[in-house]
Amino acid sequence: MASSTSGGSKYSHLSKMDPAFTPLQKECDGNFKVLWSLPMNEFRAAWKNTPPALPQDVPLDLDITHQMVPVRDGTKVEIRVYKSKKVPSNALLFLVAHGGGWVVGSHDIEEGMNRYVAAKNNAIVVSVDYRMAPEFPYPYAINDCFDVLQWCKANARSLGIDPERIIVGGGSAGGNIAAVLSQKARDDGVSGITGQVLNIPVTCHPKHFPTKKYEYGSYEQNKDAPVIDVPRMTWFWDQYLPNAEPEIYASPLLAKSLKGLPPAIVQVAGLDPLRDEGLAYADAMKEAGVHVTLKVYPGLPHGFYMFPHLEASTQYLQSVVDWINENQQIHPMI
Repeated sequence: MASSTSGGSKYSHLSKMDPAFTPLQKECDGNFKVLWSLPMNEFRAAWKNTPPALPQDVPLDLDITHQMVPVRDGTKVEIRVYKSKKVPSNALLFLVAHGGGWVVGSHDIEEGMNRYVAAKNNAIVVSVDYRMAPEFPYPYAINDCFDVLQWCKANARSLGIDPERIIVGGGSAGGNIAAVLSQKARDDGVSGITGQVLNIPVTCHPKHFPTKKYEYGSYEQNKDAPVIDVPRMTWFWDQYLPNAEPEIYASPLLAKSLKGLPPAIVQVAGLDPLRDEGLAYADAMKEAGVHVTLKVYPGLPHGFYMFPHLEASTQYLQSVVDWINENQQIHPMI
């Protein structure tokens, strides 16, 4: 934990660009400039239709199916289910919310991670195509994913999962949703979540960040960063939470208590405006007695795993697999 203002420099060294990313920056900036110039419908289509960035060794021999699942208002949302050929009965469920600022994206955003976990952890992976802002602002994404969580528990036998061995996960906005699902399950007395995979997570609206308690320099140090800069992140927040209320289930760092949450892995990119809120959430959980594994990738931007040939991208995916294996030693299959 740090005691500082928004001008803090405790983590500023993490903003120095990794030399491995330097030759990629110009093309990356150019591609995202074009992407952000598109009208909303084309912007979304570009995210949805671009093939996922997958490492060369990504597992391919999986059974992948789709299904429509009802949520509380009668709407049905799509899930994508990944299973390995040798998945055991009563398997671990890995419930995933994709990234994309609550506005864009699809199952494909987390395709690499989903395939790795299904194949290497012998888990059943369920990705949720939750409804997105601005048409469906907060709390639709949370409610859709929470309802799918409960549907999975109720349909454990047909899915082939153990309803008491569930890990929730996601990246960016998906990391935010996963963190909130863990809190909401605790608060509502819903059992079964044994772990959290929080990759480059959004944990607090910048208007409400507790700067007197935690370091918060990344919004300034990384304001012009590749992939996601501060103006773009602000735009995503405006779509999702237009009135910027201090809602705990939008900004999980604001929760009165983080006690009783399941163990977590938190992965943070150094050259990311979201860096310090990820570090703060990891610190806050540790302070509450939650077991936290923290992985930091200095000098790399938000979503760096979209560049699968980077060595850090391989480490990022393998860290999830390794952490899930460790978590399952604590919560073995019965």
